[in-house]
Amino acid sequence: MYQHVLPNNTIHIHANGHNVPTKATSNGTMCANGTLGTEGPEATETDSSGTGRMRKPLERNGSTPNDAVHLERRLGLFSGVALIVGTMIGSGIFVSPSGLLVRTGSVGISFLIWLACGLLSLLGALAYAELGTMNTSSGAEWAYFMDAYGPAPAFLFSWVSTLVLKPSQMAIICLSFAQYAVEAFVTECDPPMGVVKMVALVAIVMILFVNCYSVNLGMAVQNVFTAAKLVAVVIVICGGAWKLFQGNTQHLTNAFSEPAPNFGAIATAFYTGLWAYDGWNNLNYVTEEIQNPSKNLPRSIMIGIPLVTLCYALINISYLAAMSPTEMIDSEAVAVTFGNRILGAMAWLMPLSVTISTFGSANGTLFAAGRLCFAASREGHLLDILSYVHIRRLTPAPGLIFHSLIASAMVLYGTIDSLIDFFSFTAWIFYGGAMLALIVMRFTKPNYPRPYKVPIIIPVVVLVISMYLVVAPIIDTPRIEYLYAVLFILTGLIFYVPFVKLGMTPRFMNKVTLFFQLLLEVVPTSSMAMFE
Repeated sequence: MYQHVLPNNTIHIHANGHNVPTKATSNGTMCANGTLGTEGPEATETDSSGTGRMRKPLERNGSTPNDAVHLERRLGLFSGVALIVGTMIGSGIFVSPSGLLVRTGSVGISFLIWLACGLLSLLGALAYAELGTMNTSSGAEWAYFMDAYGPAPAFLFSWVSTLVLKPSQMAIICLSFAQYAVEAFVTECDPPMGVVKMVALVAIVMILFVNCYSVNLGMAVQNVFTAAKLVAVVIVICGGAWKLFQGNTQHLTNAFSEPAPNFGAIATAFYTGLWAYDGWNNLNYVTEEIQNPSKNLPRSIMIGIPLVTLCYALINISYLAAMSPTEMIDSEAVAVTFGNRILGAMAWLMPLSVTISTFGSANGTLFAAGRLCFAASREGHLLDILSYVHIRRLTPAPGLIFHSLIASAMVLYGTIDSLIDFFSFTAWIFYGGAMLALIVMRFTKPNYPRPYKVPIIIPVVVLVISMYLVVAPIIDTPRIEYLYAVLFILTGLIFYVPFVKLGMTPRFMNKVTLFFQLLLEVVPTSSMAMFE
């Protein structure tokens, strides 16, 4: 591969005998096929106001089969379900049961919260299904914020999600993967934290390689690991059913004997439970790669989330059939303790199953996170290079690498519990924002095509619950971390105004972009994002 610069600033990148022409825009963005600017042709549909004016489509025109380089639609219904189930069932159900018991102090209340978290996730995902079929651009909340509120709130989401939310999510999962993997070889004491973190870093590198190498390989890994983790779930459920058949129901009969937790404790317990369900919105990050998204997006949600909720409920019953709540709280690896009690000589299957589960979840998380970088950068909200795609493999390699580097830093610095609390508090601010975006667009875009439409009460309910989840912990147990989270969100405006609003770009960034473009063999798709 080599490149040469023509007098008109057009750069031709040659790969495998093919020319991929690109051209520099005024802000340094390289557009394939010489396409310039951030706006494209207007749609042929009239504005919903009925004035007859032409309007632009919500979704971008870029990344289509006519582009020299584009993201292809390769995800069918099975892959969509696998991405949802595979990212939701990860480390949470193997780490969170004990944490939820600690915060509620009641077996019965904790079980109800597990079910409530599943219902809340389903309602939120159904609202996202309307948003995702209304705007089929990748990027999930970022794209919906652009539609409803404009670029500033969308930038703040991409700022926080790219630097904190998605990398911390992957860091938590990889730390859980490493903890279970190392636990299989260290039986007499707790695994050394240094070893755990090194194994987590190795996992990140492996997942990064898979997703940079091929989209098909990344989804194949996701599908296989999702099937494997469902086998592990079946093993736990069958083991619990056997213990119940033997009459071990003493920990379930008096489930509501303990006093109910207070207002704030329930909210923090929801954080722990909802972390186990997180991933319900990941399919919306890759909408541009879903085949027939208007049908497969809602169908994947309606199959995947109820399946996960059923699995979680049965797994919790199985845990309590084999061990007491106190034993669950004292165990740092609940699934491994369960396996030692139930499987005997085959107990090694549980740490193996959990490592498979968490690895698959981390793979799906990075797959989705890279698309957020791609979508936001394509609009100029992040570094241009993060929106580039590999010229042969058609993977958003720069975005994937960027997320992996931040996740690696978090692995080296953080702990699972601290990361979960920060992640949940910040994430539900934006989940609530997405619900409000749906409500707002029911009024601002009443006639816009909605292939899938939810009753308005659903986003209203989720919005109210998200407000509770954000406010209740602050009132109950004020912590400086919550203030830091809000300040970090608002700090994004310091970067938004000069670099996005005013379009200021340091001169050296063009050279940096070109360097990484040549190093990684990546180019932009031909069109930039367009929104009303």
